[in-house]
Amino acid sequence: MKKIIYLFIIFFIFINSTIMANENIMILKTKYGEVEIELYADKAPNHVKRFKDLADSGKYDGVVFHRVIDGFMAQTGDVKFGNTKSPNFNLALAGTGGSDLPNLKAEFTDIAHTRGILSAARSADPNSANSQFFIMFEPGYFLNGQYTVIGRVESGMEVVDQIKIGKGPNGAVLGEPDKMVSVEVLR
Repeated sequence: MKKIIYLFIIFFIFINSTIMANENIMILKTKYGEVEIELYADKAPNHVKRFKDLADSGKYDGVVFHRVIDGFMAQTGDVKFGNTKSPNFNLALAGTGGSDLPNLKAEFTDIAHTRGILSAARSADPNSANSQFFIMFEPGYFLNGQYTVIGRVESGMEVVDQIKIGKGPNGAVLGEPDKMVSVEVLR
């Protein structure tokens, strides 16, 4: 009987940890394929919650990658001006907006900005992150401790590598930008 109880406990722990792990996995879809992202809810709980809430409400669906710098990062997430499905879509303003929710306080960690890191974009104010984020193409150690790391690409960096590079000032994407087709939390 003790063996059955122990097996049941082990099974329950395994199932529970699998369910909890899936709650911190997101799938970002582009026309090039899917990107699987592990979110760091234990390191940046408020940012991860915001990211999940916006994804669950469909706010990221159709949002463009407005700033993409070769060898550095791809930035997206402006749900106000960067959403191609919104009447407020304005590529010239993409990158200047956020969501209707208040800005977030910084949640800095010791996680390095290496290839595949997903981090919260913000203005000069460390407590100004809202909805925008970027994915690192290459290490950017000068960002360490300055930007809130939200997660990491677990698979699909080859998809991120295909995002159209910006040729405008400060990496602004000119012409038709690539976009997030959808972003969803695995449940």
